[in-house]
Amino acid sequence: MTPRRSFHAQRGGAVLRMFLALVLIGLVGGGAAAWFDYQRYTNAALPVGTDAMTVDVPRGANYPQIVAELRRAGVVEGGFRAMAYWRALGRELGVGGRLHAGEYALPRGITPRELLRRMAAGEVVQHRFTIVDGWTFRQLRLALANEAGLQQTLPGSSDEDIARRLGIADAKPEGWFLPETYSFVKGESDFDMLQRAHAAMKKTLDQLWPQRSADVKLDSPYQALILASIVEKETAQPVERALIAGVFVRRLKFGMRLQTDPTVIYGMGENYAGNIRRSDLETDTPYNTYTRDGLPPTPIALPGSVALQAALHPAPGDALYFVARGDGSHEFSPTLDAHNRAVQKYQLHRGQ
Repeated sequence: MTPRRSFHAQRGGAVLRMFLALVLIGLVGGGAAAWFDYQRYTNAALPVGTDAMTVDVPRGANYPQIVAELRRAGVVEGGFRAMAYWRALGRELGVGGRLHAGEYALPRGITPRELLRRMAAGEVVQHRFTIVDGWTFRQLRLALANEAGLQQTLPGSSDEDIARRLGIADAKPEGWFLPETYSFVKGESDFDMLQRAHAAMKKTLDQLWPQRSADVKLDSPYQALILASIVEKETAQPVERALIAGVFVRRLKFGMRLQTDPTVIYGMGENYAGNIRRSDLETDTPYNTYTRDGLPPTPIALPGSVALQAALHPAPGDALYFVARGDGSHEFSPTLDAHNRAVQKYQLHRGQ
C-alpha cells in the first residue's frame, strides 16, 4: 500500500506543478501581450484630424488633469485601458510632475510618447507677428487688434496712455517700434508685443547712434529716428535710402526746407484721400515740411533697420533734389534746373 500511495502522491505533485507552470505561462504570456499592446498604443499615431490642431495645458494642471484635457480634445480614445497606458507612460518617461503649461501642436502622426516629450521640454507653439517697415503706429495698433493669438488689453487705451506705460518721452509713440518678425506664445498680450518692439528699437538706436558718420549733424537719436522715418516713406528701394538720406542731410546743413510729401500726408491725417493738391502743400501743419523748416516734430512712420542705417550713414554727393521715375526708383539732381528737367521728363512726360 505504501508504494501505491507514493505513486499517487507523486502523480498529484506532478499535476500541481503542471498546473502552476500553466498558470505562470499564462501570466507571463498575458504580461507579454499587455506589454506589446502598451508599446503599440504609446507608439501609434494619435487620432488627430488636421495639422492645425492644438491642445492647451493650463497653468498648474497636474498629470491626470492634462490627460483628461487630451481626452476632452478627442486625442485620447478608449476607456480604462487607455487611461492606464497614459499613466504608465508618464511613469516610464518620468514626466508626470514636470509638464509645462502652454499651447502644443498636434500634427498628424504624433504619438503619445512624442507629445509627452514635447510637453516635458516645453516645446510650445510659436506664433509670429510681423511689424512692416513703414507702418504708422495706427496701422500697428490695428494689426495687433486683429491678431487672434494675442490677448487684447489695449482697446480703450489712447496712444498717449500706451506711450506713458512704455516710458516713451513726451508720450508720443510714433516711430518707436522696430519693424521685424517677432515670435510669441499663446497667452502673451498686445502690450507685451509693443514692449518687445520698443525695446528692440531702443537697443538698435543705442547701437547705431555712436557709430554715425561725422557729417551727420543731428542733435539726438530721436532726430535720427525722425529722419529715418522720412527716408523709409520716400522709397521702397533699399539701395536708394542712403542716397535720399544724403539729400535730406545736405538740405538740413544748408538751411533748406525738406519739402517731402510723406510728411505732408502724415500731417493731413484722415483728410488724406490718396493724392496731394497744391493747396495741401500750402496748408500749414506741424508736419508740413514745405511750410516749416527742419525736421517734423515726431517720426511719421516706423523705420526699419536699413532706413536707420541710411539716416546715420548717408551717401556722399551733391544731390539736393530727387524725383520719382515712376518705376519705384528716383532721379537725383544737384541743381534746381536739373531737377526741373527731371520733373518734366518723369512727372510731366515731356522731353522724352
